[in-house]
Amino acid sequence: MDKQCLDCGNSIKGRADKKFCDDHCRSNYNNRIKATENPQVKKINQILLKNWKILTALNPEGKTKLTKAKLIKEGYNFNYQTHNYQTKNGSNYVFCYDHGFLALENDWFLLVRNNEEG
Repeated sequence: MDKQCLDCGNSIKGRADKKFCDDHCRSNYNNRIKATENPQVKKINQILLKNWKILTALNPEGKTKLTKAKLIKEGYNFNYQTHNYQTKNGSNYVFCYDHGFLALENDWFLLVRNNEEG
């Protein structure tokens, strides 16, 4: 029994676990599957990634202070985050994956990086 490529349907030669005849078919198949994903999830993931990139670029040393205006200018979207962390003294850090911030007085922010694994 010949195995067939999941994308084009051509016969596959090679390893027993092979699913595609070449890289082009593998890419086409995966792109087609990804295109059918929930567009809302895709949009949110794009926003989260952009927020993370902004925080990462503005905070290369792992801790820095800057203004809210700087975050806004860079395109940071304050409506999207991955999680919050509240300290014992009540400070609320907002995170986008491993990068986050603490809102300070007068529209200043302390950017931080969580270096914990897992």
